[in-house]
Amino acid sequence: MAKKIMFQGTSSNVGKSILATAMCRILHNKGYKTVPFKAQNMALNSYVTKAGDEIGRAQVAQAEAAGLEPIVQMNPVLLKPTGNQSSQVVLMGKPVGVYSAREYHTKYSLTALDKVKESLQYLDENFDMIVIEGAGSPAEVNLKANDIVNMRVAKLANAPVMLIADIDRGGAIASVVGTLELLEPDERDLVKGIIINKFRGDVTLLQPALDFIEQKTGKKVVGVVPAIENLDIDEEDSVALESKYRGVAKEITIAVMQTPKISNFTDFDALAYEPDVSVRFVKQGEPIGHPDMIMLPGSKNTLADLSYLQEHGYAEDIQRLAAAGVPVIGICGGNQMLGEMLYDPEGIEGDIPELQGLGLLPTATTMKSEKLTHQVSFDVENLSFLGINYSGKELVGYEIHMGDTQPVGAGQRCFHIQKRSDTKVDVIDGFVTSNGQVLGTYIHGILDNDELRRSILNALRAKKGLEPLDIVFRYFEHKEAAYNRLATIVEEHLDMEYINSLWEQN
Repeated sequence: MAKKIMFQGTSSNVGKSILATAMCRILHNKGYKTVPFKAQNMALNSYVTKAGDEIGRAQVAQAEAAGLEPIVQMNPVLLKPTGNQSSQVVLMGKPVGVYSAREYHTKYSLTALDKVKESLQYLDENFDMIVIEGAGSPAEVNLKANDIVNMRVAKLANAPVMLIADIDRGGAIASVVGTLELLEPDERDLVKGIIINKFRGDVTLLQPALDFIEQKTGKKVVGVVPAIENLDIDEEDSVALESKYRGVAKEITIAVMQTPKISNFTDFDALAYEPDVSVRFVKQGEPIGHPDMIMLPGSKNTLADLSYLQEHGYAEDIQRLAAAGVPVIGICGGNQMLGEMLYDPEGIEGDIPELQGLGLLPTATTMKSEKLTHQVSFDVENLSFLGINYSGKELVGYEIHMGDTQPVGAGQRCFHIQKRSDTKVDVIDGFVTSNGQVLGTYIHGILDNDELRRSILNALRAKKGLEPLDIVFRYFEHKEAAYNRLATIVEEHLDMEYINSLWEQN
């Protein structure tokens, strides 16, 4: 039976995912076979396992930190918002339907609990340590009856809970005391420590507050973790875009359209880490400006996001800039938007049966109910985008989409997919226009491939009269270093001796 620790928060976005990631790497570095677990995740940033199962991106980062290949048992329930009041429910990696918030919480969530229990039991039998992440706050009294991610999981696992408060946003002491006050006595007993996160300044000045928390609650403050700048670790929620990618202007500027249903924005992380690149997410009301390249991201509702671009004048701006020679890349939903037409005869995405696309690619897309989810390995031969004529073998990425895109005019196909979820296939993906200025693909993560990414960036440099750069940034090596840096900082600021004593008691 595995030993467990659970991270819960006084609210959303207090650092549960990041501290769980840190603990996964800390325990992995100590030689423990460690696995992350989050019973239910709500996120538009998802990932596909080798088995073709879709899970939340945060658990993928935690798996990487633990030195593991992600598996569906790490996140048995994934909710992907499709509208203001509904979400697609992904159970054990496969979509099972779209439910309103009321339908899900009152009818379906407890049905999913069986899969949560099965997944937890599997991990318990196959690993030494389980690092569990909660969601939101355990004290949401209106949701507790159907909760399958916070205290119900803590009880199932008999896991000591670390309650995290974000001091950077203010009100940390009140949020800790208030959360504990709202818990039932048996739930409060499971809370074995308090972690103050994102602290800035002299910790000695905080000591009176720490003493007060311990005296008021009877709970030990296990650590004060500093605000860590430039974490460089995948985020799962679009709220992260408020602070992500900010920085000084660099030689190459890339504009990413931040549509309302944006998904898998981690596609652009590798670009943002390059020394010569600034990535700017264009939010509603902001001008696109004059970037060196425009990118259209994935979307949970392509037709709705395309309508947004049209209604706010961005579609016309993108068309104008493309005609003036600004290159454009569309990934997944963005790829669909770049075509001439989108059709949704079955109403899969809503009540828009068809919509004219941006007309920048000679393609048309029909939405289909079958969802393709695969890790892929693909080859590239003489890719003509921006004249780079790039060729490469066994590049990696992943697919998550529900549409079929076909050519309706001239253009080069881009990528030859050789494997899907470790099964050999022969699939041609993507399109490049005849002038080499517009590229669309269904493959997420194409820019995580260092040589392809640098080839595109050097082509953008050449357009500006700049000398090419050698590859100085390697994405996957960078991620490993980021996990180690995070673990070192967090371990230094937690009372690991006390945490170890909790495991010895179980």
